[in-house]
Amino acid sequence: MFDRFETLAESPAHELALDCLAGGIDAVHPRRAVERHCALAGETLRIRNVEYDLSAHDSILVLGGGKAADELAAAFETLLGDRLDGGVVVTNERTADPTRVDVLEGEHPSPGEGSVSGARIVLDRACAADDRTLVIAAIAGGGSALLCAPASGLSVGDLRAVTDALLDAGASIDEINAVRRACSSIKGGGLAAAAAPATVVGVLVSDVVGDDPSVIASGPTVPTGVDLEAATAVLDRYDLDVPAVRARLAEPESSAPPDVDVENYVIASGRDAIDAAREVAADRGYETCVLSTRIEGEAAAAGRLHAAIGAEAADSGDPVEPPAVVLSGGETTVRVTGDGIGGPNGEFVLAAATGLPPDAVLSAVDTDGGDGSTDAAGGLVDGRTVDDPEAARAALADNDSYTFLDSKGALLRTGATGTNVNDLRVLVVP
Repeated sequence: MFDRFETLAESPAHELALDCLAGGIDAVHPRRAVERHCALAGETLRIRNVEYDLSAHDSILVLGGGKAADELAAAFETLLGDRLDGGVVVTNERTADPTRVDVLEGEHPSPGEGSVSGARIVLDRACAADDRTLVIAAIAGGGSALLCAPASGLSVGDLRAVTDALLDAGASIDEINAVRRACSSIKGGGLAAAAAPATVVGVLVSDVVGDDPSVIASGPTVPTGVDLEAATAVLDRYDLDVPAVRARLAEPESSAPPDVDVENYVIASGRDAIDAAREVAADRGYETCVLSTRIEGEAAAAGRLHAAIGAEAADSGDPVEPPAVVLSGGETTVRVTGDGIGGPNGEFVLAAATGLPPDAVLSAVDTDGGDGSTDAAGGLVDGRTVDDPEAARAALADNDSYTFLDSKGALLRTGATGTNVNDLRVLVVP
């Protein structure tokens, strides 16, 4: 999975960290998730513990978007075979090629023209569905940018500007998506409303803390409506100058939720990745400790905290006795004040590196294979990675963790993984 694995796995601790990451990412691949949670028996499709009678439908479509949407489509094509009549999904870097479902490409993390045209095609196919259609909505993280249907009075440039401003300010995904829902006709249940009166079933791969379906891809299949006041509060919190979006949010009142009935199922999440990584560590004879699957906030601060926990474990055996593996997940953020290159996981490991105990190894990745807007998934460090602490601090101040870690051979590269759940972090204390 990892480029340069043999070079990176320079000690048993390094190798274990990489294997835990690989095990976690593999466990949340959509094909594995569909195999675990979905089954077909005759004319009965089961998703988790709910059954759907396929004989009640004249056609079955897969519609949706997100970084794992093409893999979800391919998995359902394998499961349903010729019962699947077609569909369309939008992703940013395809890793699967289903034959019955069209795969379109959009832009991420900020929307572009491909995101707009893709969303339009998805909505058109949804609008053509009738009461004898079953729509399987394949929704994954990244869908907020990849399914971009600007609300009246807004352009894709307006949505790109507000998205970039929120990302640079270090806003959380919940905050960003509150604004996105208010600026889009496909989010907040818009896709489900377009497909009515079809039966719509959302199948979700979660990249958000807490796995709230209304936050995953801004909830195309979750009829939440639009809260203009909440979206305005986010812009005010970060003092963002986005005139067109503010004008949209100044409309007289929020919209009511669409009157649609949808079942949504999260079939892969950050918790699944951590559980699989934990199993890899336990099989190697290591004690394990899961700190949390919900760690948010500034990436550098979270990294320093993990280093301190590793030092405490090595010194006192708390919160876990070595040899141990400490795991965490979540979604940290970076407030961009410099001109460098990097992402949250790069800043996380670089900030932690100077505080790690001897022989400990810390790794962190974005499970989709891209940390921020870089070609690296994250980084792998130990107590020897930083030999010039002042240079490391300067790199962090300039948001240039990518360049620093690259110079030390400490970047992790996987390419697109075909999935997208929370960040995954592994601390090995021998």
